[in-house]
Amino acid sequence: MNTAIHSSAKLRHQPPSRRFWESIILIHRRRTTVIALFSTAAIVVHLVMRFGLQMDASAYDIPLLATFVFGGIPLVFDLFTNLVRRQFGSDLLAGISIVTSVLLHEYLAGSIVILMLSGGEALETYALRSASSVLRALAKRMPAVAHRKQDSVIVDVALDQIEIGDTLVIYPHDVAPVDGTVLEGNGVMNEAFLTGEPFEITKAPGSTVISGAINGESALTITATRRAVDSRYAKIMEVMRESEQNQPKLRRLGDQLGAVYTPVALSIALLAWIVSGETVRFLAVLVVATPCPLLIAIPVAIIGSISLSARRSIIVKNPAVLEQITNCRTAIFDKTGTLTYGEPKLTEQITAPGFAQKEVLTLAASLELYSKHPLARAILRAAKEDRLKLQQASQVSEPPGQGLRGTVAGHEVQITSRGKLIRQEVPGAEHLPPIAGGLECIVVIDGRFAATFRFRDAPRAESRSFIQHLGPKHQFEHMMIVSGDRESEVRYLGQQVGISEIHAEQNPEQKLALVRKETARAKTLYVGDGINDAPAMMAATVGMAVGQNSDVTAEAADVVAMENSLKKVDEFMHISRRMRSIALQSAVGGMLLSVAGMLFAAGGFLVPVAGALTQEIIDVLAVLNALRAAFPPKTISDMAESSAPDARENRCEDAPHSKSTSRNGA
Repeated sequence: MNTAIHSSAKLRHQPPSRRFWESIILIHRRRTTVIALFSTAAIVVHLVMRFGLQMDASAYDIPLLATFVFGGIPLVFDLFTNLVRRQFGSDLLAGISIVTSVLLHEYLAGSIVILMLSGGEALETYALRSASSVLRALAKRMPAVAHRKQDSVIVDVALDQIEIGDTLVIYPHDVAPVDGTVLEGNGVMNEAFLTGEPFEITKAPGSTVISGAINGESALTITATRRAVDSRYAKIMEVMRESEQNQPKLRRLGDQLGAVYTPVALSIALLAWIVSGETVRFLAVLVVATPCPLLIAIPVAIIGSISLSARRSIIVKNPAVLEQITNCRTAIFDKTGTLTYGEPKLTEQITAPGFAQKEVLTLAASLELYSKHPLARAILRAAKEDRLKLQQASQVSEPPGQGLRGTVAGHEVQITSRGKLIRQEVPGAEHLPPIAGGLECIVVIDGRFAATFRFRDAPRAESRSFIQHLGPKHQFEHMMIVSGDRESEVRYLGQQVGISEIHAEQNPEQKLALVRKETARAKTLYVGDGINDAPAMMAATVGMAVGQNSDVTAEAADVVAMENSLKKVDEFMHISRRMRSIALQSAVGGMLLSVAGMLFAAGGFLVPVAGALTQEIIDVLAVLNALRAAFPPKTISDMAESSAPDARENRCEDAPHSKSTSRNGA
């Protein structure tokens, strides 16, 4: 079944009770936004009537009273419900402050508290992704119809009408609608987001096609081996739904501090009342105790840090992770496109006796100008880096399964695979080097074996320095690579960047299970870039997407680094650590000043009005300090600059289990 159709149908056919509660939640979220907007308007009208028009209290208090009726009563009711559930936090004290402000006729102070409560919740609701956003992005990526071939006629059909054994045509640049096997055609497909395999995979008759993979320049005819609802892409959606329903619950900084501050404030207020016998002291203490440093200063620091992150090309989608990433002790990395560039790089040229390396590369690159094979770009890039002058080629052909052939500067040049070379019994084949890791292609010049070109998905220039500084600078104790790629490739990368624990050939379900296991032990940071990372990213304490390779991953991530660089991960960790420090300074400092004020009020030295004024001064100081989070510090990254040349230019060591280039469809 079409995943988009399947998702929408599933929503339509939910039980009435579930739809009712989802509607209630949606109305509640919108209600807090409306209350915040109404409170803002009411406060502005009050100030204009009071100071601009200089009307009397009976008039200028009307907008504030409306705020209490429209917003205060619902919020206080919610807080009372939390009290019944024994959920204590700073918002509970704010609710008591609202009631107290009514009893004291401090309507402006109470309206501001209402605005802080509703506004903070509305802002966070807006910032947090909705539960279905990732599924919508996944469904959007799939085609609505498939092109089914019936008696030489191609008919568009809905995905849920496809049956096993149907013959389908996948046009150039289309997304594969179901899993299948190629019947006709030769081309390439991009499966990196689904499997972790970093290169475009050549497809020929007999090759496997995975649903969700993006077709290349050539049309392919396949036979469906699974129905759409059972295909690989649909399975990823199922894992995603499960992951969303079991996301880790994060305890916010304000709640942690409020859990201590609230009982302290209430105890001081009750003690003042009991000792003095004066109710006014109880009220005065609560007015001073209004937790604005928690309700205002922490959100201000968070919003400032979100703004600073955005200016650094880092989009924070879940504000809670700003508070959590400094506590993460386990870092989990995807391989392809995260620690590597996600593209083939010519890393080794082994020439046979009698051939010069630059001459072979010049001839091969001159021929590759006429090819659209994935490895052609890597060879051309290597020739450009060596500043080689390419020459005209003639009689160029690339028949399916035969490799690339042509004439360059009077030389017959062929670029093929190891297997094809051996089957053709080409002279000089005895000089073939042993099979090694990564990809390879063979260059034949004038009928003789000339060279072996080896390719790797090379680590990023900054990967090793980034990994090495995570422990001493950010207190990470455990690091691992989790990838869908082959074990030889993942192990090679681990050696290059300094990570010993690797988990290779992992599908999305296995990634999700591993991340859940690690998150149960310690808070985790997951960094990835592909669709197959999305479920695991959501299960981690903090999920961060690097680059803009996939809308699905960007939806699933808590944080998205728009630039494809690990340095942005380091910058975000520094911004978060600084935000937490500033928020703690503002909140704890404000609370300590408030406690001092409460003690004065408890002793009868501050009446409620003076207490309210004192609290306003404390709030201003806390907010001014919190505003520092929006301004960049002198140092926003402590990652050492790599002294080595670009990692894409480094030579690679041999590794077992080579994968030959698939020019021959093998």
